[in-house]
Amino acid sequence: MISETVIIGGGVIGLAIAIELKLRGTNVTVLCRDFQAAATHAAAGMLAPDAENIPNGAMRSLCWRSRALYPDWTRKLEELTDLNTGYRSCGILAPVFEESRGAGEQGSRGELAVSFSPLPLRPSASEESPAYWLNKEAIHQYQPGLGAEVVGGWWYPEDAQVDNKALAHVLRTAAESVGVELKDGITVEAFLQQQGQVVGVQTNAGIICAAHYVLASGAWSNELLPLPVLPRKGQMLSVRIPEVSPELPLKRVLFGQDIYIVPRRDRLVIGATSEDVGFIPNNTPEGIQKLLQAAIRLYPQLKHYPIQEFWWGFRPTTSDELPILGTSHCQNLTFATGHYRNGILLAPVTAALIADLILEQKSDPLLADFHYSRFQSQSSTSTPMLTHSANFSNGHHSAISPLPTDAINRVSTDSPLIIAGKTFQSRLMTGTGKYRSIEEMQQSVAASDCQIVTVAVRRVQTKAPGHEGLAEALDWTKIWMLPNTAGCQTAEEAIRVARLGREMAKLLGQEDNNFVKLEVIPDLKYLLPDPIGTLQAAEQLVKEGFAVLPYINADPMLAKRLEEVGCATVMPLASPIGSGQGLKTTANIQIIIENAGVPVVVDAGIGSPSEAAQAMELGADALLINSAIALSPNPAAMARAMNLAAVAGRLAYLAGRMPIKDYASPSSPLTGTITS
Repeated sequence: MISETVIIGGGVIGLAIAIELKLRGTNVTVLCRDFQAAATHAAAGMLAPDAENIPNGAMRSLCWRSRALYPDWTRKLEELTDLNTGYRSCGILAPVFEESRGAGEQGSRGELAVSFSPLPLRPSASEESPAYWLNKEAIHQYQPGLGAEVVGGWWYPEDAQVDNKALAHVLRTAAESVGVELKDGITVEAFLQQQGQVVGVQTNAGIICAAHYVLASGAWSNELLPLPVLPRKGQMLSVRIPEVSPELPLKRVLFGQDIYIVPRRDRLVIGATSEDVGFIPNNTPEGIQKLLQAAIRLYPQLKHYPIQEFWWGFRPTTSDELPILGTSHCQNLTFATGHYRNGILLAPVTAALIADLILEQKSDPLLADFHYSRFQSQSSTSTPMLTHSANFSNGHHSAISPLPTDAINRVSTDSPLIIAGKTFQSRLMTGTGKYRSIEEMQQSVAASDCQIVTVAVRRVQTKAPGHEGLAEALDWTKIWMLPNTAGCQTAEEAIRVARLGREMAKLLGQEDNNFVKLEVIPDLKYLLPDPIGTLQAAEQLVKEGFAVLPYINADPMLAKRLEEVGCATVMPLASPIGSGQGLKTTANIQIIIENAGVPVVVDAGIGSPSEAAQAMELGADALLINSAIALSPNPAAMARAMNLAAVAGRLAYLAGRMPIKDYASPSSPLTGTITS
């Protein structure tokens, strides 16, 4: 049976949406890869929009709305399961240390500043939730046992808590009880798309199809789509409250400076670190030490409590720390990811809003503030592009004369470049890496007149230096994107990144773009491609419908084998990547060209226009040049020079070279000369 809705992600967000959809009459399947690593386990269950003092107005409204839903939502879950979620409307106390005095507004999480004013006063602009300032005497009476350095604090009576682990268990139990199909250990590897629709998801268990799909895979979301969602590891621990203790036990949730302590029935939950370390698992001595030091400073008596448990999880964070909610680039794919540290708080409202959107096509006005398109805003300023006149570094203006129009037309009209059935007039491809600025890259791409630009998927995905805003820097309605798998050392890595690159192209409007420049490079010194890994990855990607453009050593036998498995081109290197050594593999490239039935693109090592022209004169169908342009003192001028070299080399190849002779042959006729 094909499920009506497939939800990718079995954490608190995915399960909450699944239950809501199922209760409204929809068949739902949830695909979960690793329940224990979900962000649910990197939380203490605080429902703390007031203590967080969230600065973004839309986010604050979303969090308040979700907190208001919590009593009825948890009651419904408990009725379905006969289990307790641990929800309590307990309020949250935010103590302040001496050094925070006069620091201005409340800053980031746990970094409170004090404004000594008559209470009640809310630190933020809204009056929807009250907050009360407690001076030193009042706060120590209100919660005995606080550290001596605490000089006061804020009391947020409407904030609450839920037992995060209990909630996760209740959600899974509730999902099972209402008939949601839960599939554990399922890794989604790629979306399968056709004409603006998702037609299935490729998984480690085969293809799974549905009418609608929800991406709720948290920190793993950008392994499927180029969304700016990255993992932020959170470490936590708990200490056991002694059965016999002379001190009064902690009764309040403490939201301190870089620390929080949440009392439960027999333990205190302490958290959490926030580490930008990718998917590196496990607790570390440094992380636990920082938590314990901060917790003991805030509530000293816990230093005597026995440590009970350590754990960690990965929170999904976006560049603006706001979730991504709502419609996507595909009509039947909905986003619900990137909740960062507010996933548990936002579960009820996310479930309601997404269910309304899918089942009733009802889009709440708040969703507009969390749409993925906010990361794809086009630059409002135009960048001046180089024309045929360039200002070179010596200060002189040199005219670069264009070739005769009829000659250029002969190349572009009579012999276009055709790759995988798509026609291009330019035979020069360029890249986007190594430029000193986005502006230089934009100018160079324009000056090159290229129609294909290769983009390193991983560098865009991680916003590597020089790649911030890259997706928005070029007009993809005029330039064909060639996603590449740079940085991949194995066939498996390259296949996954290729799938991500295809989705990146679709997000930028190139719905039918299935191109990928395949690079499998385990050699970190010479950056030479792995022939076996390249062939393995190419075979799989061709089966998945990619137009594969493999980067290879100048190996004629490998080139022929790649052509036989269905690659759209072969791309032999002229010399090692970025070396500028020029054509060091001329003889092998000639053999590849002679035997190829697909376009041959010379890639890597070309350092000058003369070398570019030479490669085209050999009969290469196209060139891919990046470093020689980007590392030039004047990249835009060099880009134009490479364009002219490619045109000149192609014209020379088509025209045919004069025969080479062993003797001289005068260029002027000897007959009819004047003699004395």
